[in-house]
Amino acid sequence: MNHTIAKFGYPATMIREYVHWVVLLRPAQVTAGSLILAAKSDATAYGDLPTAAFVEQGRVIAEIEATLRVAVDYQRINYLMLMMVDPNVHFHVIPRYEDSRSFAGLDLADAGWPGPPDLKSAVALDDDAIARMKNELVTLWHSASTNAG
Repeated sequence: MNHTIAKFGYPATMIREYVHWVVLLRPAQVTAGSLILAAKSDATAYGDLPTAAFVEQGRVIAEIEATLRVAVDYQRINYLMLMMVDPNVHFHVIPRYEDSRSFAGLDLADAGWPGPPDLKSAVALDDDAIARMKNELVTLWHSASTNAG
């Protein structure tokens, strides 16, 4: 796994692994259910990923959206590819909603709604909260992703 994946808490935060991608719980939750979609390669440019990664990404996104729909009933979803601090290809997946959401025992508002996500308002999760949120998402993943495709 590359440096960016490790920085976002792999393996403790891993929700799902694919051939070319991993889906991680974002340890600092911008909104309830914030994730990281990270390429497993060492690529630092999106265009450098192999064609198979782009094909697989479509399936991964469908499963992310189906799972987060069940988990937090988002109204919109933002995919941010920033790669300024962490250079390997990855997206911050931010579910967006007007009212607060409760998930895994946490109540989280979308401080940036209806504008861009407010990354500075992210709530850092402790190890117990990471485990609870991750476990709930893993449990939801199979049933939600079965309905995604």
